[in-house]
Amino acid sequence: MLLENKNVVVYGAGGAVGSAVARAFAREGARVFLTGRDRDLVGAVAKEITVEGGVAEAAVVDAGDEKAVTEHLAAVVADAGGVDVSFNAIGISPQGLQGIPLAELPVEDFMRPITVYAQAHFVTAKAAARHMIARGSGVIMMHTPEPARLPLPLVGGMSVGWAAMEGLNRALSAEWAQHGIRTICLRTTGMVDTPVIHTVYGLHADAIGITKDELIAAAGAMTHRKSLTALAELTDAAVLLASDRASAMTGTVANLTGGIIVD
Repeated sequence: MLLENKNVVVYGAGGAVGSAVARAFAREGARVFLTGRDRDLVGAVAKEITVEGGVAEAAVVDAGDEKAVTEHLAAVVADAGGVDVSFNAIGISPQGLQGIPLAELPVEDFMRPITVYAQAHFVTAKAAARHMIARGSGVIMMHTPEPARLPLPLVGGMSVGWAAMEGLNRALSAEWAQHGIRTICLRTTGMVDTPVIHTVYGLHADAIGITKDELIAAAGAMTHRKSLTALAELTDAAVLLASDRASAMTGTVANLTGGIIVD
């Protein structure tokens, strides 16, 4: 198993991406510490993992709250002996933030994803790095969709927030790779097997006057392989990149967009 004896913390573990990543990590032998703001959601994911034979614990933690993150991680390290991987998969509802022309978008709604994403990812990375530096190893991971790089309309401040995450990923590596800490961002298209993307496509389709299915088909047609990223493809990549087999990769974006973006 690729992650045997690894201790992994997943933020936003109650969501589609966070829960899928947590399950994949657990199947590969990791001990997974799930966090989120909804106790019932993260608890349900932890229960599923344990029923399947994995090892998981759940806690209520707001990834943007430095005190809460720091205290939880200290407890994890005291219990497990260290943290090997930190994966931040938090998300923000697109309602009121996407599908709105920039000229009509209130400043506070434009700024919200930029502030929330940048703060939460810095807080969780900083807390993890303090423990990882002491051990000389660790992996910090995040996930962005294609508007982080691809210019698309009606995305509001989301694209700027996601681009900031990718910039933060590079900055973290520049300082911490010398201490054995790798930082990795996984970039996908919108994934139709996650509930939130249907809300996103619905907002955009309504704004431009086509159906959601038509927009999804058009988005898939933009890729080289004529298919959007699947959630399982993201989790498979996350497992590999979190493992020691990807030891040379840091400060980079793993491009899983199927050719919609070519680096």
